Amino acid sequence: MKILNKIIIFLSASLFLLSCAVNPVTGERELALITKSQELSIGKKQYGPSRQSQGGDYTADPKLVEYVQQVGQRLAKVSDRKLPYEFVVINSPVPNAWALPGGKIAVNRGLLLELQSEAELAAVLGHEIVHAAARHSARGMERGMLLKGVTMAAGVAIKNSSYAEYSDLAIKGTGLASNLVNHKYGRDAERESDHFGIKYMQKAGYDPSAAIALQETFVRLSKSSGNSNWLAGLFASHPPSLERVENNKKDVANLQPGGELGVERYKKMLAHLRKVQPAYMAYEKGLVAFNKKQYTQAEKLAKQAIKIEPKEGLFYALLGDVQSKRGNKISASDSYNKSILASPNFFLFYEKRGELREKLGDIAGSRADITRGASLFPTVNSYLALGRFAQRDGDKKKAVQYFRQASQSNTKNGRMAANALVKLDLSDNPSHYLKAHFVLNKDGNLFVTVKNPTEIAVAMIGVTVFYNDSMGRKRAIPLEIDGGIAPGKAKTVSSGIASINGQMLRQRGFQVIVDKAEVFTN
Repeated sequence: MKILNKIIIFLSASLFLLSCAVNPVTGERELALITKSQELSIGKKQYGPSRQSQGGDYTADPKLVEYVQQVGQRLAKVSDRKLPYEFVVINSPVPNAWALPGGKIAVNRGLLLELQSEAELAAVLGHEIVHAAARHSARGMERGMLLKGVTMAAGVAIKNSSYAEYSDLAIKGTGLASNLVNHKYGRDAERESDHFGIKYMQKAGYDPSAAIALQETFVRLSKSSGNSNWLAGLFASHPPSLERVENNKKDVANLQPGGELGVERYKKMLAHLRKVQPAYMAYEKGLVAFNKKQYTQAEKLAKQAIKIEPKEGLFYALLGDVQSKRGNKISASDSYNKSILASPNFFLFYEKRGELREKLGDIAGSRADITRGASLFPTVNSYLALGRFAQRDGDKKKAVQYFRQASQSNTKNGRMAANALVKLDLSDNPSHYLKAHFVLNKDGNLFVTVKNPTEIAVAMIGVTVFYNDSMGRKRAIPLEIDGGIAPGKAKTVSSGIASINGQMLRQRGFQVIVDKAEVFTN
């Protein structure tokens, strides 16, 4: 053990020396297990799923989106690290902003409504730029790597109401999207982002005092009641504090006063969003009514929202949901069409229309929609549907793949996929679904217990016990489980082997494998 520890220490030290790099923002030397090319790859791969999981891009006011992007790029130009920075507005009322490795940044519609000037927007975006430029997300991932042991950088592998995050629906292979967006930064990372973000503001021509006012507002909101949206958004990943306010004051005091606030310009660019905010409020109430099965009220509120803001896809989707529940499938189809026209790159609208098209008998149209939705954001729902399509086509291999991925989710559709998988694949791979282990009683008699953890009754179960006899010869004993096993239940059968103990089990290499089973049919 001492030798192993010395080897690990030596390898860790060697890795540190090989992987040490200068942080482009702080100028400090630090461990860098994740290369710049890997950062860029992670950000590029996760940007789309992250946006989808948070509510999709805001598309109803393109001029506002373009404005936010212009402010972001103005700050990006003065960043200490040149990255392919991108900025989007997420269609969510939760006040939040986040950054992925490689300069992929987002700010929520809900946060824009809470800001009072372009300089405050610059403070938010500058802060997020520093998170990306100073490798804060990457450093968090590197710490996780070190906790798991010595890992070579070249071997880094990235495993793959309507306002709720959709990350719980994501296929696990999608990747790090949710974890990266909801990552809580440490105090040092927040301090660095505040400090250098203020410097970027000044370099870009903004009044850095806006960063103080912004943090003072955040502290006040964090102490008041009734701010669940804030607690679920920006405060969860960027907790405010009086210490941050005081630090910002010190940083600003060391800079030349002056710069743009952009109050009137910001007011002008936010005018449309503020004007149509009652539509989003009506929509939120409509969601509550829909979930309570108050369909008349939900329809009324959806139509009210559409009248105020006819360019928002969420409102048409809610109306389509109500119409579908009431059996008005043609009207629902028209509403879903309009939601997709308004937001052609949001996965949820394709899923909804795809499900409706299947009910209408339009299998080709349903498949096209579900496939398109899955390409934007692969979910449990879409993979369950795609598995069924593959099964209908007679493509068992592809159906099994879709069902297996969907079955990883502990949701209603995830469990449906798990059941479909068992029915389709049990006879080919029984050991994937049934668990067997040895039970040794006090008399030295060896038994085998087979458990059925699935929701499907199984029968025709066969297991084989493998071991080496006293002469070292390989032996195999086939056993049958009579009567089948109900879901969640287990049965025990004698192996016929007696006069044995635990040490002999290990020495003779005893193994038991479930090698036969069928789905129970009446």
